[in-house]
Amino acid sequence: MTTLSRFALPAKLLAAGLLLAGLGAATASAADREIRIGYQKSGALILLKGKGALEERLKPLGVSVKWAEFQFGPPMLEALNAGAIDFATTGESPPVFAQVASPNFAYVANDPPSSKSEALLVPGKSEIKSIAELKGKTVAVAKGSNTHYFLVKALEKGGLSLADVKLAYLAPADARAAFQNGSVDAWAIWDPHYAAAEAAGARTLTDGDGIVQNYQFFLSDRRYVEKNSDIIRATLEELKKIDDWVIAEPKAAAEELSPIVGIPAPLLEKAIARQGFGVKPVTPEVAAQQQKIADTFLELKLLPKPITVSDAIVQVTQ
Repeated sequence: MTTLSRFALPAKLLAAGLLLAGLGAATASAADREIRIGYQKSGALILLKGKGALEERLKPLGVSVKWAEFQFGPPMLEALNAGAIDFATTGESPPVFAQVASPNFAYVANDPPSSKSEALLVPGKSEIKSIAELKGKTVAVAKGSNTHYFLVKALEKGGLSLADVKLAYLAPADARAAFQNGSVDAWAIWDPHYAAAEAAGARTLTDGDGIVQNYQFFLSDRRYVEKNSDIIRATLEELKKIDDWVIAEPKAAAEELSPIVGIPAPLLEKAIARQGFGVKPVTPEVAAQQQKIADTFLELKLLPKPITVSDAIVQVTQ
């Protein structure tokens, strides 16, 4: 069993995805083309879904669009590797585990770094004032998420390692409940959950600035990309338009996103300001940063075998 396979994917979603994918096939037939997109309640994809622009773009090509929501990255990429979805977006750590699980896993693009959009938090009234004071304390983090790697590096900044703290592997909703009721002493989390926790009185020990890059990646299956490069290219182009709009009008983007995710617009505007936007091809420099993450998790024995990140990069051609 690989590291990634330990993340539970809801049985109904997996069964439905496998059925849609033809019991694991990665692509639909030419007569029934579609793109099934996994998204979270943050970033450009959810705004693209809300606007319906991708459906309009792909309709002349006879391509349908289906959407599936996930709470965080690892279960989304398990669904991608299982053939339940065709396109996904996550932070920098989940792809490392996903590549171990599938030789067809593919990076197709990324947004710029968002180092300030994740943080290590403590309750506002906590006596903990520094990272070093977390020794022996319980820290909540989503296993395999972007904040898992951030937590490793943040603890290093404070002279600690993962072995020096008690880890509570919790999905964001469960982690927030544990954080609020005092079951955990600290929480490594990303926006917009980070912004919401701040507004509720949480205090930041450190964000990712100067610690991690925190790229946001757009991901697919190599076989799907090879057979549907026009669909992937169109999707990335529509995402670029959304990114450009968010950069130009962050307040409007926050107001549009607010009713979708149930977070007040001012908090979302703060989260948007900390996030990098602007879809780009994955460069060798970005791949090298990902390789550092893979090597770190391998050293920690959280990754079962070494990988070469550059092997999973697919350029979307005309």
